[in-house]
Amino acid sequence: MNIDIKLHKNDLPDDLVLSNVLAIDGEFMGLNVKRDPLCLIQISSGKNDAHIVQLNRSDYKAPNLVKMLADKNIIKIFHFGRADLAHIKYYLKTETNNILDTKIASKLARSYSDNHSLKSLIKEFINIDISKQFQSSDFGGELSQAQLKYCANDVIYLHKIHEELNKILEREKRLDLYKNCLKFLKTRVDLDLASFKDDIWSH
Repeated sequence: MNIDIKLHKNDLPDDLVLSNVLAIDGEFMGLNVKRDPLCLIQISSGKNDAHIVQLNRSDYKAPNLVKMLADKNIIKIFHFGRADLAHIKYYLKTETNNILDTKIASKLARSYSDNHSLKSLIKEFINIDISKQFQSSDFGGELSQAQLKYCANDVIYLHKIHEELNKILEREKRLDLYKNCLKFLKTRVDLDLASFKDDIWSH
């Protein structure tokens, strides 16, 4: 598959027109939000395209990107959005609105599996075995072509995956449960940013 990958420095271009349903992912220097900075945001319209924004970590000024993330009329599909949304809120100082999440959908729909990784979902629904070799690599400096391709793979399949998961959720009558979980996602992110990592519902 030929993927149209474009690397943008600091922000999305002013004249870039994308669809109203976007797949989004972020790359960080680690999972500790306050220690490990947000480095990249990658975006796909679901048409074998990937726009990768390499953020200016000195000021994180990205008005076009921030406007897109906050736009309530644009649907954003994440996989494990909890981590991405926390980094986005902390570093870009914006809320991300109108969110879908393939990991939450998978955990509710695919009760026949205990593996809800993106790699597993791509294998099941797209029948492609992607490499996760660069999952733990340095995204803070110059990016290799292999890293760019890895970033693209994290977003180009999400539209199709969510569509297939949605079919299962509808069939199994779990769609309302999924929608209600999505409503709680922002609160879960706020709990993370407030350092409440444990399950607050546990005894």
